[in-house]
Amino acid sequence: MVRKATTKDIPGLIALLYQADKVHSDLRPDLFKSNTPKYSEEQLEEILKDESKPIFVFDNGRVSGHAFCQLKEVKNDRLLQDIKTLYIDDICVDENQRGQHIGKALYDYVLDYAKSLGCDNITLNVWGGNDSAMAFYISMGMKVQKIGMEFALR
Repeated sequence: MVRKATTKDIPGLIALLYQADKVHSDLRPDLFKSNTPKYSEEQLEEILKDESKPIFVFDNGRVSGHAFCQLKEVKNDRLLQDIKTLYIDDICVDENQRGQHIGKALYDYVLDYAKSLGCDNITLNVWGGNDSAMAFYISMGMKVQKIGMEFALR
C-alpha cells in the first residue's frame, strides 16, 4: 500500500498538501498563508525527478497519505561528524482516514527505506502546539534532537 509517488499522484498530493497547510496555518497564521499548498504541481513534477527527494504515498485506491523526504549527508565537516540522514520534510494522512494506521505504515516504510540507504538516522521538524503530531512521532520511537525557539516581536 505504500509506494514511491509518480506524476499521476500529483492531484492527490496537492489535496493532502492543502490539508497540511490548514493544520499549519490554523496553528500559526502569523507564519503560514491559508489555503496555500507547500508545492505547486510544477514543483512536484521536479521533485519527483530528484532521487534525493523521494515522495512516498499510501495508496488504497487513492492517495490517502504522503511522506516527502530529503536525503542529507554531511562529510568532512570541520565541526560535525559524517552522517547520512533521511529528513522527513512533510508527512500527512487524509483527515478523513486518520486513526487507520496509515501514518504508521508510511513511517515504517520510510524507516525501512532509510535503513536500505545506510542512513544513520531519520529527522523531522514538528511545530510547537502540534501535540498530536508530537505524540505520534514519540509513539514511533523518535526522540527530541533539538528545539527551535522564538521571541515574537509583533
